[in-house]
Amino acid sequence: MTTLRNLVLGLGLAALASVPAQAETSLLNASYDVSRELYKEINPAFVAHWKKEKGVDVTVNQSHGGSTKQAKSVAEGLEADVVTLNQATDLDFLAGKDVIDKDWKSKFPHDAAPYTTTSIFIVRQGNPKGIKDWSDLVKPDISVVIPNPKTSGNGRYTYLAAWGYALGNDKNEDKAREFVTKLFANVPVFDGGGRGATTTFTQRDVGDVLVTFENEVALLKTEFGDKFDVVYPTLSIEAAPPVAINNIITAKRGSLDLAKGYLNFLFSPEAQKIIAKQGFRPRDEAAFAEAKLPAITTFKVEELIGPWADAQKKHFADGGIYDQITATKSN
Repeated sequence: MTTLRNLVLGLGLAALASVPAQAETSLLNASYDVSRELYKEINPAFVAHWKKEKGVDVTVNQSHGGSTKQAKSVAEGLEADVVTLNQATDLDFLAGKDVIDKDWKSKFPHDAAPYTTTSIFIVRQGNPKGIKDWSDLVKPDISVVIPNPKTSGNGRYTYLAAWGYALGNDKNEDKAREFVTKLFANVPVFDGGGRGATTTFTQRDVGDVLVTFENEVALLKTEFGDKFDVVYPTLSIEAAPPVAINNIITAKRGSLDLAKGYLNFLFSPEAQKIIAKQGFRPRDEAAFAEAKLPAITTFKVEELIGPWADAQKKHFADGGIYDQITATKSN
């Protein structure tokens, strides 16, 4: 009797083992905080695309925060199938933790960055302080709102944009340090992320100028009309927000195909048009032409300042230049 029971049990287990696992139908995207509106529009477009292509209904969930904070959350166990952050060093950090592939740049087109953006100035209506360029941000009567570079890629890009501007003018790192020190002395409060900085500037009425990513312009026009003006500096920085698959979570959840499909969709003509509509600079030439974004001179960190890894260590590691120049400020 025991032998028969074991035989039946064994046959049952074998039958279960032969049934293919059901494909995962949900996805979590861990992204940076000023990309909320972008993915709010992209996600339903992807859901419709996946349904048409695969005949499967899927759900895409979002998690937003400062880019570096998000990277740390994912490394500490946030079960995000994909990451869409705003800086290469945040992905290098995850690669160092074996969360994503070390060669993540080669997994998708354009070094795995489906679009670019840049740092610009938002000023109050009529630009009462006459702010035109980075040099105006170091004047003693100017209050500048910037998110914390230690937690926010947005803030880090601002810091490096100012450093690059000064370095381009004086060709001298000591002068660049002096310039950035003066600028950050004019920052009254450091928010954890770009969207928090936008709220501080627009709703708490703190500061004369907000330095943030270009896509915030469209959001502010929608919410506030002509209450704020945009100023494009003579030189800014190219930000190329990269994407990657979380190998640990996709293996655990069986969501690899869905994750790949989602990130590949970001490079599709349909998604590229949405990216342009949301104020980012798409890679697709036709979508970029439709966006009608103004021309701006930008530099890449690697071209003017050096490799990202070196810049991260030199400027933003504990005890680095950023910590040194803000040692007397309360973060």
